[in-house]
Amino acid sequence: MRLLSVNVGRARAVPYSDHPQKLTGIDKRPVEGPVRISAPGPKGVAGSGLAGDDICSLIHHGGNDQAVYAVAREDLDDWEPELGRRLSAGAFGENLTTSGLDVSGARIGERWRIGPDVVLEVTSGRIPCRTFQGHMSEERWVRRFTEKAATGAYLRVIEPGEVRAGDAIEIVHVPEHEVTARMQFQAVTTRRDLLPSLLAAGEALHPEALAKARKYLAEYGG
Repeated sequence: MRLLSVNVGRARAVPYSDHPQKLTGIDKRPVEGPVRISAPGPKGVAGSGLAGDDICSLIHHGGNDQAVYAVAREDLDDWEPELGRRLSAGAFGENLTTSGLDVSGARIGERWRIGPDVVLEVTSGRIPCRTFQGHMSEERWVRRFTEKAATGAYLRVIEPGEVRAGDAIEIVHVPEHEVTARMQFQAVTTRRDLLPSLLAAGEALHPEALAKARKYLAEYGG
């Protein structure tokens, strides 16, 4: 398992028509050399966990529980025949493009050591949005991405440090529950009946997903 690419995006004018946002950092590009990763701070105030990476919509993106977004190269490869085009590293707006790691199948609370210093913890899957739709320029993209549920994973920073392309990735902790990033994604999108099951992940779960699971349990039972 290794890190194929580290990708950051600079704020650019939104080129998509009929979009309420003026700037976006979704167009991530691979960078050479080391990149500092650290906990950015609370959502709504702080942005990306990667130095030099712009987050323009702090309401929905960034913050400690979404400090880093990772996508498996294998998932990008799987999309290419359907889309009929090459997907470069960073194509989905991911910060880390990995190889040999089942990112969407990673368990909530699972921890990865990347290189000698950095430790990250899986918190949730990625919910597709209008900006992602516009960036991809694909019809029904949000629905198609949701149906495939190869969502990638958001991560929080447990131990900060520097990473670079080529770093080894080691899974250093696997929780005993079976709640994955993919399952969390499905629970908050197409399979609300799965919401109570998310509680097995405890406080490692993204706080917003945890709140939804608790609310569903209170209203409908397990």
